Amino acid sequence: MLQIYNSLTRTKEAFKPLDENHVRMYVCGMTVYDLCHIGHARTVTAFDVVSRYLRAKGYNLTYVRNITDIDDKIIRRSLEKGETIDVLTDRMIAAMREDFKRLGNQEPDQEPRATEHVEGMIEMIGDLIEKGFAYAPGNGDVYYRVRKFDGYGKLSGKILEELEAGARIEVEEQKEDPMDFVLWKGAKEGEPSWTSPWGNGRPGWHIECSVMGKCCLGETFDIHGGGSDLKFPHHENEIAQSEAANGQTFVNTWMHSGAIRIDNVKMSKSLGNFFTIREVLDKYPDEVVRYFLISSHYRSPVNYSEDSLKEASVRLERLYTALKGLDIADISPAENTRFEEKFMASMDDDFNTPEALASLFELVRELNTVRTADEQQALPLAALLVKLGSILGVLQGDAEAFLKSGTEVDEAWIEAMIQKRKDAKKARDFAESDRIRDELAGQGIILQDSREGTTWRIER
Repeated sequence: MLQIYNSLTRTKEAFKPLDENHVRMYVCGMTVYDLCHIGHARTVTAFDVVSRYLRAKGYNLTYVRNITDIDDKIIRRSLEKGETIDVLTDRMIAAMREDFKRLGNQEPDQEPRATEHVEGMIEMIGDLIEKGFAYAPGNGDVYYRVRKFDGYGKLSGKILEELEAGARIEVEEQKEDPMDFVLWKGAKEGEPSWTSPWGNGRPGWHIECSVMGKCCLGETFDIHGGGSDLKFPHHENEIAQSEAANGQTFVNTWMHSGAIRIDNVKMSKSLGNFFTIREVLDKYPDEVVRYFLISSHYRSPVNYSEDSLKEASVRLERLYTALKGLDIADISPAENTRFEEKFMASMDDDFNTPEALASLFELVRELNTVRTADEQQALPLAALLVKLGSILGVLQGDAEAFLKSGTEVDEAWIEAMIQKRKDAKKARDFAESDRIRDELAGQGIILQDSREGTTWRIER
């Protein structure tokens, strides 16, 4: 049975959907004011694997990932760029989708935008005011009364007294308590705004996900995910808003992915170690970056470094090498193998991708052994490797193409050199044959001889 670590209870729990076989999952998406960075790739790829595995288990999944298309950063960036908010956000959304697609991530079933749900946010804020959980001091803002909600801090483990010590009130704010947070922001001159009972304004960030989650998945749903940095205050505030407004549990299972570190240092623009997804994909093949992202458990921090990416490249090459030259287009995967059992058991253990990948390498060792004796007998094992790889979003490309990718080479020259070497061997000029092999090796081209002829690959 699938076990998932629940950030709320801090334990692994047997997963049981609220609605029989239907799983409803919401993941906090991007604030679309800039290109996505490698930390975003980590979270989105982690939950892409979760969604793939849930479907592989036979669940009917509804996967929702929102888009924040209005907030302070977006407003500032649109002014800096001299373009409208719609033009900026549409451009960033298109870039986001392109980047995630390159990483092999499937699109969510629903991708609601905050600006499409402002009416629902106004309605929920009104409900919170009516129930005494929120107040409008008359300056156009609306705030949430944190002390009114008894369960505040249950997700993050924060204690109200400790939070109070670090809380403060900005000059323009009219909070009753420093810990209260904004639900609605009164409009400032030149800012986009919507009409509300409290004056023209726009929603605060936290209320967005409470409303979009409810609209798309209901008042209570199965899984809510996001990066570990969102646990507090964003997810904590979502719980407070939703449970106060709806009067019932907001989410059964909370999941949080680990952060990206750069050479074991926290990623930060101020430290100059900040990388967009595009910058990383300019240096490394798309699938190598994905393999790197899934090679650590989703809850663990991931260390981004040259060595980590090189290791990911070598290991992915080993998997593809096992598939090279095998035609499995019409081959059914091997069934009831210990490799698949171990793979599924690893994924059932809180989506343990490192252990799942280890089972693929065990499968490759068996595949290579069987192939040496009888290539036809190896085909079902190769088909199983591809099937299991699909659950992780890898090994879906052509093996030959992958093994030749990543370096600019003149394929015609390589083939000509292979022919020259073949001619030298035919003339029994083995010294020349070895010289050609060494010349190619010096260029990073590795030759592989077999009964069918000579093939080549790029040394990574």
